[in-house]
Amino acid sequence: MLTIPTSHGLILAGIIFVLGLVCVLVRRNIIFILLGLEIMFNAVGLAFVVAGAKWGQADGQIMFLFILTTTAAEVSIGLALVFKMVHHFHTLDIDQADRMKG
Repeated sequence: MLTIPTSHGLILAGIIFVLGLVCVLVRRNIIFILLGLEIMFNAVGLAFVVAGAKWGQADGQIMFLFILTTTAAEVSIGLALVFKMVHHFHTLDIDQADRMKG
């Protein structure tokens, strides 16, 4: 059975992370920013899984489960903020978020 080299997996994780980072830095729509954060979390999870597979340990997969849990919490809080922002400002532009006060 052929295996993928660790360097290829880490390079792929790095490319995916950079794509997510570009999405976060370039977009002004809060939905796309949240999507970019999700991509970055998945890239980090991939790096953990690749590293765990290299050493033959299940630690990378366990860390990926923690990352998925953190991502689910981030999505729920982020979508609650999106709904609040749309309700008050009728826009998804991130620059309007500084007008939200307690």
